[in-house]
Amino acid sequence: MPRFYCPQPLSPGTHVALPPAVAHHLHVIRQQPGSILTLFNGKGGQYAALLTEISKKHATARIEEFEAIETEAPYAITLAQGLPEGSKMDWIVEKAVELGVAAIQPLAAQRSVVRLSGERADKRHVHWENVVISASEQCGRNRLVHLHALAETRPWLAEPDAGRILLSPRATESLASWARHTPAHAVTLLVGPEGGFTPQEEDAAIAGGARVFSMGPRVLRTETAGLAALALLAGAWGGI
Repeated sequence: MPRFYCPQPLSPGTHVALPPAVAHHLHVIRQQPGSILTLFNGKGGQYAALLTEISKKHATARIEEFEAIETEAPYAITLAQGLPEGSKMDWIVEKAVELGVAAIQPLAAQRSVVRLSGERADKRHVHWENVVISASEQCGRNRLVHLHALAETRPWLAEPDAGRILLSPRATESLASWARHTPAHAVTLLVGPEGGFTPQEEDAAIAGGARVFSMGPRVLRTETAGLAALALLAGAWGGI
């Protein structure tokens, strides 16, 4: 059953105009009046709806009933990701949503190859928000991941936070071992870009209260490390 994000008030018995992008998608997949849809507005739960009108750029639906379905993890994890090159960030955002992350903080690290500022940063932020929406529609989440604005790593690390976890090959303690013996709680995962965080950035994170963990004997790519850590914590803490 098609699922779509509709950022507007939804209530059983009412008719709603669907967003233009949703109308276009329904037209492309040849949905007809009478088709059953699932809609959600990011405020929790979802709604069964009946498609009543459809054209290339316009569609309306009647909200039938509310379904109190939640798929959120029983803990909140923020993924603080050093900005990688190319389209890797799209992949990271998409898969992090599927794995249950609560928020994503893009970081402009010293070793980040891609540099974004001003209008370019704003456009990428909007693009990543759309990736969040698409991933949420696909994986069944009814609440959107909060996507923070791109931040410079050093000022961001200067804000003390005892809930931060730094993934580093130089660590001696295993994240897997720690997670198995630690109750679920809110944490922020710090993952460097290609080449990792610099020693100065790692020292700043530790000075701000971050704990340092290893993901094992192999060095993982930036697009692998955070996702592997999210899956590991989900397995240990009941998020899957």
